[in-house]
Amino acid sequence: MKKLKLEDLNRPDIETFKLQEKLPVVVVLDNVRSMHNVGSVFRTADGFALEKVILCGITAQPPHREIEKTALGATQSVNWIHYANTIDAIKQLRIDGYEIVAIEQAENSTMLNKFKPDSSKKYALIFGNEVDGVDDDVMQNIDECIEIPQFGTKHSFNIVISAGIVLWDFFAKLRL
Repeated sequence: MKKLKLEDLNRPDIETFKLQEKLPVVVVLDNVRSMHNVGSVFRTADGFALEKVILCGITAQPPHREIEKTALGATQSVNWIHYANTIDAIKQLRIDGYEIVAIEQAENSTMLNKFKPDSSKKYALIFGNEVDGVDDDVMQNIDECIEIPQFGTKHSFNIVISAGIVLWDFFAKLRL
């Protein structure tokens, strides 16, 4: 077996990527502290061809050297916007027809493996702060809550790992 070289991967350039069909998913980062996490989410959003990333509250915004360390240029390919607070972002997403989904451990959450996204809907997936998770006020304004099943001693995954797991699941269920 031989590893593929970059030129063998046949990836689109930024202009082509911007025009291609996107997965009907938006990632919302609710007060994410780490710029490396922000950059990694951008890179993951590029990898799954998401519609955009919404940065809320204290979440850092491009351009920034620390974001680019992990984004590797994805801040240029993925559309993004910043809101001073997540509730304002949710209000606009509702107007735009998105189903608002928190990724959180909560009462009556749906386990990710049991969640069946509807291909006729658009989804806004909210990932919370690294310490406190999705803000309590935000949780009062969601349509659905998805929880990632876990079987070890730790109570949560890193936000980047969570985003990768959930976005792969959505991609697989909606596109494969």
